[in-house]
Amino acid sequence: MAELVNHLDFLVGSSQDVVADRHALDEWNSVSYIKYQQAVSQEQGSEIVNEHYTPYQWTSILDVYGDHHFSGYDSAVVASIISRVRNKHNGNILLNSLASILSSNRTDDGAAEDIAEAVGFDDIQLVMEIMQHRSALMQELDKQIHSDASTGLKNTKIDNDDLRLLSSKSARKRMEQTFKENAARPLFSGIAEEPLETLPHVYSSTSISQGNILSQYGSKFMLPLGTSRNTFEEYEEVIIPPSKDVLPRQNERLVPVAALDSLARGCFPGYVSLNRIQSIVYPTAYSSNENMLVCAPTGAGKTDVAMLTILRVIDQHCNRASPSSDIRSKIDRNSFKIIYVAPMKALAAEIVRKLGKRLKWLSITARELTGDMQLSKAEIAQTQIIVTTPEKWDVVTRKPSGEGDLASSLKLLIIDEVHLLNEERGAVIETIIARTLRQVESSQSVIRIVGLSATLPNYLDVADFLRVSRYKGLFFFDSSFRPVPLEQHFLGIKGKPGSALSKKNLDYATFHKVSEMVNQGHQVMVFVHARKETVKTAMTLREMAVAEGNIDEFSCQDHAQWSIFRRELGESKNKEMKLLFDNGFGIHHAGMLRSDRNMMEKMFEARAIKVLCCTATLAWGVNLPAHAVIIKGTQIYDSSKGSFVDLSVLDVLQVFGRAGRPGLETSGEGYICTTEDKLAHYLDAVTSQIPIESQFLKGMIDSLNAEISLGTVANIRDAVDWLGYTYLYVRMRKNPFIYGIPVDSLLEDPSLVSMRTKFITANARKLAQACMIVFDPTTESFTSTDLGTIAAKYYIRHSSMEIFNKNFRPKMSQADVLALLSNSTEFDQIQVRDSEQNELEQLMKSVPCEVKGGTENTYGKVNILLQAFISRISVDDFALISDMAYVAQNAGRIIRALLEIAISKKWAGVSLALMNMSKAVEKRLWPYEHPLKQFRLKPEVLYALERWADEWSVAELTTLDSKSLGELVHLNDTHGQAILNAAQQFPSVTFDYELRPIGSDILQISLRVVRAFMWSSKVHDSAEPFWLWVEDHHGVNILQLIHLMFRQNAEFLTANFIISVPGGQPPPFVTVRWVSDRWLGAEYEEIISLESIVMPTDVDCRTHTLDLPLLPVSSIVESSILSSTVKQNFAWFNSTQTHAFWTFVNSTHHALLCAPTGSGKTTLAQIAVWTALMKVKSRGGWAMLVATTKGYGENLPELRSASKALGIPLECITTQNALTKPARTILRIVTPAVLLRSLSYDTQWQAPSGGLDLVLCDNLELLDSITELAISLLRFQTQCQLTRFLGVSNSLNNASDLADWLTVDPSALFSFFPRDRDQALTFSTVTFTVPYSPALFKLMAKPAHAAIRTLVEGECSLIFIPSRAQCRPIALNLLTQCALDTESTKGYLPYHVDEAYLGRYVEKLQDQSLLDFISKGVGFFHSGIDKNDRNVMLELYAEGIIRVLIVPRDSCWNVPVRAAVVVVMGTQYVHFDEDNSDRSIRDFKITEIVRMQGRAVLHTGSGRFHLFCQSDSLDTITRFLNDGVPLESQLLETSVLVQWCRMQRNQGFSITKQDIVDILSFTFLARRVASNPSYYRFTPTMKHETLSNIADVIFDKI
Repeated sequence: MAELVNHLDFLVGSSQDVVADRHALDEWNSVSYIKYQQAVSQEQGSEIVNEHYTPYQWTSILDVYGDHHFSGYDSAVVASIISRVRNKHNGNILLNSLASILSSNRTDDGAAEDIAEAVGFDDIQLVMEIMQHRSALMQELDKQIHSDASTGLKNTKIDNDDLRLLSSKSARKRMEQTFKENAARPLFSGIAEEPLETLPHVYSSTSISQGNILSQYGSKFMLPLGTSRNTFEEYEEVIIPPSKDVLPRQNERLVPVAALDSLARGCFPGYVSLNRIQSIVYPTAYSSNENMLVCAPTGAGKTDVAMLTILRVIDQHCNRASPSSDIRSKIDRNSFKIIYVAPMKALAAEIVRKLGKRLKWLSITARELTGDMQLSKAEIAQTQIIVTTPEKWDVVTRKPSGEGDLASSLKLLIIDEVHLLNEERGAVIETIIARTLRQVESSQSVIRIVGLSATLPNYLDVADFLRVSRYKGLFFFDSSFRPVPLEQHFLGIKGKPGSALSKKNLDYATFHKVSEMVNQGHQVMVFVHARKETVKTAMTLREMAVAEGNIDEFSCQDHAQWSIFRRELGESKNKEMKLLFDNGFGIHHAGMLRSDRNMMEKMFEARAIKVLCCTATLAWGVNLPAHAVIIKGTQIYDSSKGSFVDLSVLDVLQVFGRAGRPGLETSGEGYICTTEDKLAHYLDAVTSQIPIESQFLKGMIDSLNAEISLGTVANIRDAVDWLGYTYLYVRMRKNPFIYGIPVDSLLEDPSLVSMRTKFITANARKLAQACMIVFDPTTESFTSTDLGTIAAKYYIRHSSMEIFNKNFRPKMSQADVLALLSNSTEFDQIQVRDSEQNELEQLMKSVPCEVKGGTENTYGKVNILLQAFISRISVDDFALISDMAYVAQNAGRIIRALLEIAISKKWAGVSLALMNMSKAVEKRLWPYEHPLKQFRLKPEVLYALERWADEWSVAELTTLDSKSLGELVHLNDTHGQAILNAAQQFPSVTFDYELRPIGSDILQISLRVVRAFMWSSKVHDSAEPFWLWVEDHHGVNILQLIHLMFRQNAEFLTANFIISVPGGQPPPFVTVRWVSDRWLGAEYEEIISLESIVMPTDVDCRTHTLDLPLLPVSSIVESSILSSTVKQNFAWFNSTQTHAFWTFVNSTHHALLCAPTGSGKTTLAQIAVWTALMKVKSRGGWAMLVATTKGYGENLPELRSASKALGIPLECITTQNALTKPARTILRIVTPAVLLRSLSYDTQWQAPSGGLDLVLCDNLELLDSITELAISLLRFQTQCQLTRFLGVSNSLNNASDLADWLTVDPSALFSFFPRDRDQALTFSTVTFTVPYSPALFKLMAKPAHAAIRTLVEGECSLIFIPSRAQCRPIALNLLTQCALDTESTKGYLPYHVDEAYLGRYVEKLQDQSLLDFISKGVGFFHSGIDKNDRNVMLELYAEGIIRVLIVPRDSCWNVPVRAAVVVVMGTQYVHFDEDNSDRSIRDFKITEIVRMQGRAVLHTGSGRFHLFCQSDSLDTITRFLNDGVPLESQLLETSVLVQWCRMQRNQGFSITKQDIVDILSFTFLARRVASNPSYYRFTPTMKHETLSNIADVIFDKI
């Protein structure tokens, strides 16, 4: 090293001298300038300033004595520029070139390019400064080149002090001081730079470890010292010696395994101590939760570092309080998930094996989740460590439910080989890490990220990307930490790539190196890139050894076990393996039998083979090291691209990791033989010289779509923030030029917000053009469409979606579907090669469907290969085999995506075709083939089935017995029984259905799907999913569709379809279709005739609102007291009340008011009741309020207030005395059940004993069988009395029959539309396609929070949710969104509320756990909370302290408050059977949703109602919310009437059929049977005939 430095000094002088000289000159320059400034300041007071007194700038010590000087600040800058250029290598030559370029007539842009080439792109700032001062610089350079040297001072004014400073003695002294200060700087640096940051965990044998050793611009290029280069006729060889060891630091100690705790100690069996790297990272990995980046050479033990972080998670989930001494019993295995992202499937399997083996004693389960290995929901629940690939984890985390639930329990994410960021797959790694980082912030959860990597040049950037602390979690170990020092040989094979000469030279170079190693007594592994190439290479090496005459050196016949191994080989059928073994050669690839591969591994490990020719799978899957490894060629076929590509650096490093046998050898050698033009590339890449850059720009558009569909990005602001989490953002700031960012942009906007916005906006517009999102440029918001959601779910590129948009049609055959699929851009990389044409043409003749495009096009080739795959046709060409595997692997998910697109568009025919095609790819079976081929029947049975029973359906086969089946297929009874079992287990169903019109143009089809097959757990697993839909009579459109599944204990399933009947004229029929999601041929359809359906007549009974002047409350003339009481709440009646006031208050007619919630109908009805009671007060008349238990509670305070003011008692009846004559005027409140008991007790339909003047029936939209029978009996008993009936209901879609039931004259019927309200109410909807799950409510949290954010000061919100159990989780989700949005810990609590004020209420709480939510402005209301706590929260809500009140569905009737914002988070809930044996997902009742909507109606101000629901339910819900609630009788659906009749008979009263008919004639049922007979399964007949038929049925039951 010393000789090298002296030699460099001798040639060019020390770079330290150059820097020091320049530094001294800068000091002299500054002194002169300071003196000049002092002179100017002294002379400012004088009128005349010495114009010759200017600052001097010198570029060299000789300039002091020159005959020229610079003037002004520009001269200083010019001098500095010249100085910096001169300091570069060959600086004087550069200055001459610079002068020539600047003086040319080229434009600034052209000149800048030439200067950048000369100076170097890595010093772009200098180039910009040169161009900025082009004119001045050109003049100065011209002077320097043409001026004569001068030693005297001219026109200068320098005082004595200045001259002393310029003396040679002073200059020498300052220069020596500068030399000492700059002694530590690198030799090659030509510019004085700030010293690099010293990091505690960077271990390198060179001082250059935190920057790029090589620059991709060519200005800095240096291989490690000791590198040699040799040139031969056949190849050029570069040899890089092993790295120098890094000496241990003072505080370094190896960690003995015995010193670990019992948990960690048990996972390192056979270890004496951790190795050096593991010991260094141990404190951080095992004793902290710091994110980590560990950069170390292959084979250095990074997997054990991952193990330490895994054990950290396990340790944190141990129950220390458990008295058990067994560690396994203390681990809470259900509370954490660990994800290990491996770069390849082969490595994933190896990692699963290693982790599973070492953690087995803890009962920790590790499983693989890749494209080949799927996990069921139960398996995921049982697994703690899941090893996956980047692409699979991206797919999983794109799903908010199912596998996507994994992300919610994630505690540790390990990214292996994170340096893949630099490759095409790097965009996926960026996506999953950015998504995880955002999840950490959005969920406020702790997810540790650990990155494992080979040595990186710019590891600081990767650490910043992973949010790794440079001082705690960053660990860098250079190649000197390799367990066995590695000497690397890079061979550039001469000759044109792919030519015969190049191949010949490659064989020669490979043989030459193999011979050298064998001659030295070493074993060699030769890695090739195709299975056939293993045998071919081994044979070639053998033949060349024979020709060379050194074949005996390869032989291992003197091995002690050679004869034993030779005997074992005799059992193998692999002839090449036997032949090669005799000469010391072996082969190994994945296409060999497992037994043969094991034999080769065993022989090589025993040194009974000297040369093993293998594929890269051996490097990934099996730990089988050798002294030397040789990579023969670097061109590998990539089926995903359809062409040969360069071998990835990851594969090179993995293969080199097999060189050297730890513990047996002290060195290893790695050879890579590539073409001459690729030599520099692999030198740079393998020696970690080029910084890794982001590849995210290529995949940004699809990643953006995935985030929008997930709901994590809702607008440009969110998207810009999301980009800030990517590696792209880190590198854009470090190296903007590669990403097309001008340096000015970086200077003006260091955070690159504008550039990020530009990227996002451009990609959002593309997504909008592909109909994948809706992009509103005004609000800058994004909304995912069905297409976007499907593309994200199935990993479909946006370019493919554009093709689908253009070519997808409602009617397509299987051939059309295959053609559309083949045009997907996922297959663009597949190439058509001339060598394949003959085989492709033969295949095309064998496939069943027409091939559009032929064999000459990519899409034609894809089509042929996919059909050949389904048909199980064998392919000979190796490249075609790879292409077929790629096509088959991707076709399945693309077809499922097309299927969901078809379903979203409601296209029936193409949906069925795609379902069959999806199953055909999965089963490799065409839909026209026999369905029983899907069972594991013997080949001879399947052959006999196709030959003798091909025309028999599976259902027909089940009608035969085993003997008959055996005879049918010309086989025996045993075979017949096998066929019968398969036929009986083949999924099939039958249907029962009912047609129920629920409006003049709405038909409900109630379907009962009955299972008609035998269940077998081996065949059907735990569930059988299927599709069920109703399609129109043309078979084109799906009217409604659902996805259900049979479970083993379910004999039948029910489903309700609600379809529209335009104009009230039903089509002749509809088709109900059942299609299995897994079994080809498992389909069933039933045509349902609608010709006999009678749709109810659309009676126009709506009340049209008139522009009437509003009545004042003083219009209540009967009682001034009542008027005053009402006036306390409002002074004027609203429009609805004004319309109905006269009829309700001042007449004696029966009346019915159907109006929207919040329109004041109940208040008007109460006024009518009090007015009537005031009129009959003198004679002791009384009234009854029949109120449902769900709705009347909140009206009691108003009733009590009016009762007290008017002096009329209010009585709530709970016994059978509801009809007993009261002693004075009174208002009785009864429930329907109490009224029915009163009507049934000890009387046979006697009239009330006292005159009942008025009956008010409230909430009639909730009419059930008990309410209907009670009011009907009351009407029956009071038919001879002057009892007035008033009805109140929410808006109904047809109120005429309800009015007729109450004997209401049309003039007294007021039926308003739901929109006919005076109060302002805005209605918005958000739909979701995610099934009911916790993930769904996490998705809903963001839009729910956005709705809450619209509250102004003083306003509150109500959040309705499905169940009580979800109150706290949903509250936490909302608070998390609030914290992210507001960056505050106060949640929704108003800022003016302090703890002292809140404390007065908190002291009253019984459940102190509620405090955590109340203190953040969130409360709950349901019957499961203590009544006192409910009241406290209602007080806080009224005070505006609780601004978000969360209410379960079943409490919507009891919550007594309203809100400016009401959000319904989902319209489905889980229903459990009475014995909790089964659960099902049910929809909210429409009356419940109407009630929730009514809570947003405010007497003053505007209310906002937000409905979140499944996309399939939206049309039905909005229809009823806009048109009114449908109302039908439920009397026949329950046994209430039968039980009442039995009770009468049990009391000794006789009940005849006529009595039943008489009672029925007073029911609402009697009206609806006449108006809508089809709903009740009756044909249109005379009304009394229908009632008589019903009476017969009831009479028979009693």
